[in-house]
Amino acid sequence: MDFDQSQISTQRLGGPVFQAPMSQGFQILEPDGPLLIFGGAYSNLEATAAMLAEAGRLGIPPERVICTGDVVAYGADADATATLVRDFGCHVVMGNCEESLASGTSDCGCGFPEDSACQRLSSAWFTYADRTVGAGLRAWMASLPRRIDVEIGGARLAVVHGGAEAINRFIFASTPASIKIAEIDRAGVDGIIGGHCGIPFTQVIDGRLWHNSGALGMPANDGTSSVWYSVLEVKGGVISIEHRVLDYDYRLAAQKMRSAGLPEGYAAALETGIWPSCDVLPFKEIRERGVALVEGSLEWRPHQGDAAVTTAEGEPAFEHLWPKGERANVPRLPEEKFKDPVLTAAGEPRASVALNRLATLWINTGTLCNIACRSCYIESSPRNDRLVYIRKAEVLTYLDEIAEGGMATEEIGLTGGEPFMNPEIIGILEACLDRGFKVLILTNGMRPMQRHRAALLDLNRRYGPLLTLRVSLDHYTADRHEEERGPGTFVHALSGLKWLIQNGFRTSIAGRTMWGEDPAAERGGYLRLLADQDIAFASEEPGTLVLFPEMEPTRDVPEITTACWGILHKSPDDVMCSSSRMVVKRKGAAQPVVVACTLLPYAREFELGDALKEAGRPVPLNHPFCSQFCVLGGSSCSGK
Repeated sequence: MDFDQSQISTQRLGGPVFQAPMSQGFQILEPDGPLLIFGGAYSNLEATAAMLAEAGRLGIPPERVICTGDVVAYGADADATATLVRDFGCHVVMGNCEESLASGTSDCGCGFPEDSACQRLSSAWFTYADRTVGAGLRAWMASLPRRIDVEIGGARLAVVHGGAEAINRFIFASTPASIKIAEIDRAGVDGIIGGHCGIPFTQVIDGRLWHNSGALGMPANDGTSSVWYSVLEVKGGVISIEHRVLDYDYRLAAQKMRSAGLPEGYAAALETGIWPSCDVLPFKEIRERGVALVEGSLEWRPHQGDAAVTTAEGEPAFEHLWPKGERANVPRLPEEKFKDPVLTAAGEPRASVALNRLATLWINTGTLCNIACRSCYIESSPRNDRLVYIRKAEVLTYLDEIAEGGMATEEIGLTGGEPFMNPEIIGILEACLDRGFKVLILTNGMRPMQRHRAALLDLNRRYGPLLTLRVSLDHYTADRHEEERGPGTFVHALSGLKWLIQNGFRTSIAGRTMWGEDPAAERGGYLRLLADQDIAFASEEPGTLVLFPEMEPTRDVPEITTACWGILHKSPDDVMCSSSRMVVKRKGAAQPVVVACTLLPYAREFELGDALKEAGRPVPLNHPFCSQFCVLGGSSCSGK
């Protein structure tokens, strides 16, 4: 059964993406002095009044002030805030909230995921704003431009709310450079000044600018009550950009929200600087939650090195200019941990795991992959061949050893890289299946797999019940899947998944929990996606939807001691190295070797010898992944 890939729709973070044609007219400003930018007033009258007073103190008139939209949102004073901004006379770009209120739609159009905490909270404040904003202000909102261009210092910048076309597109500092440069190209300018995401940053991509001043009506999720704006000014042939903090009476603003019966989460956020939900945030921004931003200034010289430059991975070159430095909110792993295979850093006996029986033998088919994921534990990419393609003849050696040794092996797992890039993968699959093994092959479901459709259909016809393909779909939204795997990957993965299921393959899905969502809500998101795509997925069967814990080699985690088994009410038999091993072939090696764990293919201390008979010795749990993924995470690569 075949189908048109255009049937696949990509669910981005949230509902409908409102788009306007680029032919729509827009203003062109040529400021004769410093330009003040602020975003998202969010119905916060106190912050807005403080901002306008600050503009006066700086001597910046309304004609040199631009708001990037969403004048109305979370706060208690929707009508008064919008009136204040309108009467002040500054330039305002239409945000999705203005669009929704002007058009009479039933929600804010922010793009929050369905059934998320953000969506539930937004329903309350939007209903309140919708009730309090009058017809005159709605008419003003309807008249706002979707884009304003600024000519400054020899550069032309487009001021938009979200993206160049999608008014509610979230673009963060960690959004791939290729997406940002595509947005800038689409706008046909030297840079973009955007809003919507609520967190300030400045980057230069291929010499062009992406700047976000942050939001005025809500802190930047940085653990402080301060809000942010920016000032751009030409100085000596360069454009100076200052990220500035604004203090205001946040206590009064929060008190008014509570008196109005608005969501406590957002009222508390004005005081604590912590958002009530991270539903829309990429992984990097989640990791920066609660880490205070510091004011800073930078310089950008337009048209310096106009020729496009790309990195080795094919991404446009970019420089992150502000904020500076590492801002992760997770403790780093102390150097003294996971050093001694016998004792922990605290001097306690380290736990180890014996091989009870070799239930699953994993074969790494090679680390080459058609894509380069942001945080691949094995660093697979189109260039990484540290583990080379294993040959069918080499796999047969291990299958023969299993048979000759009378090992109770039931399953062969095939992983990579992308296994379907291995030229001998179909022969390897057939050899394993022909011997009666269950085979689980991990794939991203993209073009390398789809090139083997005919051969896979034949294998499924002959060995169907023994063959399972597990497709990596990191999240049920395109934005978060592509945050990890790169632009354009979601539709291809979904296409491969749909083809497998429509053609009767035993299929499972592997997702990630890196964004900290509620597990039940995340599973619900996958089920909604599959239903929307008319994919008949047997979600009730064990192991069909596996959500894996995140692995971060530099994040501090407890070392597992012998006492932990009793403390955690777990057994060494629960850990996958009690029942599995993996075969890898290193670049330049004469033959493959057996390693203890699928997650540790490069660590020489986990290498157990050339043959399976040599690989039975106990494995010390002497790596952060042993703790994060296996013991505390309770996961297994087989998904059992």
